[in-house]
Amino acid sequence: MLTSFFFALLVAAILTQVAVFSTTIFLHRTATHRSLVLHPAVEVVFRFALWVVTGITTREWVAVHRKHHAFTDEEGDPHSPLLAGFWSVQIGNVFHYAREAKTPGLLDKWAQDIADDWWERNLFRHTLVGPLVGIVSLCALIGVGWGLLAAAIHGVTYVFILSSSINGLCHYRGYKNFDNTARNIRLLALITGGEGLHNNHHGFPRSPKFSHTLSEFDPAWPIILLLTKLGLAKPYRTIDQAQES
Repeated sequence: MLTSFFFALLVAAILTQVAVFSTTIFLHRTATHRSLVLHPAVEVVFRFALWVVTGITTREWVAVHRKHHAFTDEEGDPHSPLLAGFWSVQIGNVFHYAREAKTPGLLDKWAQDIADDWWERNLFRHTLVGPLVGIVSLCALIGVGWGLLAAAIHGVTYVFILSSSINGLCHYRGYKNFDNTARNIRLLALITGGEGLHNNHHGFPRSPKFSHTLSEFDPAWPIILLLTKLGLAKPYRTIDQAQES
C-alpha cells in the first residue's frame, strides 16, 4: 500500500513536470513571446502533452499572458496580486485566468497570430476531452484508485501551487535583477522550468533563457539547447546577448 502511494506521488510529479516544461517551452517562450521557434513535430508533441495533462487552450493562454505583459501590475492586468490582493491570485489565479479568457475580443486582439490549424479544430480545442483521456489512460496503467489520486495531486500542484505562484508570489516576494515589478525566486525556478526567474523574464521577455547570474538556474534552458543542437529549435537572443548589443 505504501509503495503504491509513493508510486502515485512519483507519477503525479512526472505529470506535473511534463505540464511545467510544456508550458514554459511551448506556451510561454515559443507561442507567446516568439523567443523560440520549434520544429512543427516538436510543437505538436508539446501541444498534445498540454492537452492531455492540462486541457489548456493555446490561444487563450497566449492572449491572457500577453495582456499581463502589456499591463503588468497596472489596471488591466488579468491577475496582479498588487491590485487584486495576494491571496486572491495565489489561491484563485485559475479563476482570474478563466474570467479574463472569456472577455469579448480578447483572442482577436492579443492572439490573432496564433494559428487555428487542423490540430486545434479537431483535437486540442476540446479542452475537457484531453484531461479525460489522460485520466482514463492513467487509471488503466496504474489502477483506478491510484490513477485518480495521481491525477488529483498533479492537478492541485500544477494549478493551485506552481502556476499560481508565478503570477502571485513572483509579483509579491523575491529579489530583482532588473527594474520591473516582478520578482525572482530561485527555488521556485527549479520546480517550474525556470519560470520562477520572473523578474528576469519581465526584464527581457523575448529571451529564451530565463537565468542571468551564475547563482540562477533555468531547467528548461538545457532542453532548449539540446533541441537546438538537434536542429529542432531556433532560439532568439538571450538576456546576456541582448545586454551586449
